[in-house]
Amino acid sequence: MVLKPEPIFEAVEAVKADINLEQGETIPVILLTPQGTPFSHQIASELSAHKNLIFICGHYEGVDERVRQRLVTDEISIGDYVLSGGELAAMVVIDAVIRQVPGVLGSDDSVVNESHANGLLEYPQYTRPPVYRGWEVPEVLLSGNHAEIAKWHRQQAIARTALRRPDLLDKANLTPAERRLAEEQKNH
Repeated sequence: MVLKPEPIFEAVEAVKADINLEQGETIPVILLTPQGTPFSHQIASELSAHKNLIFICGHYEGVDERVRQRLVTDEISIGDYVLSGGELAAMVVIDAVIRQVPGVLGSDDSVVNESHANGLLEYPQYTRPPVYRGWEVPEVLLSGNHAEIAKWHRQQAIARTALRRPDLLDKANLTPAERRLAEEQKNH
């Protein structure tokens, strides 16, 4: 089953007609497809700069090739697997993009330190109580010394990335000392 081009073209054209575009503004038309560019934090950030986005979700075998050739501006894949339709993929992309829009989260700083924002996985998170079943929150986090806490966060993010996703370290902006820390963690 392949979705016909007529309803897709007409739907996109109708949506575009209802949007008051500013001079020079374009609307990305994104096809969710396993053949697309792998979705990433970087793509989410780029898409968040657009006021409007249009998503086309194929189903089963996808959409008529003329839709991809003549209507679609971007093709995105959320992973190396196939879903029955693009609806779930669109929801994943939308959620990741919306998080990047200023004012959506409680603090605009929230997206700065989370996983993938700076090329690393996020550091471990702790909350109250300081001791639970004998397991303690690291002392540095209770110290109130914000410089030492920031240093610990950075070290933990590097160590966690080295252990869980060493492939990310190639692109990470690390000092020579941080590179040594990452290598030590990878070799453990």
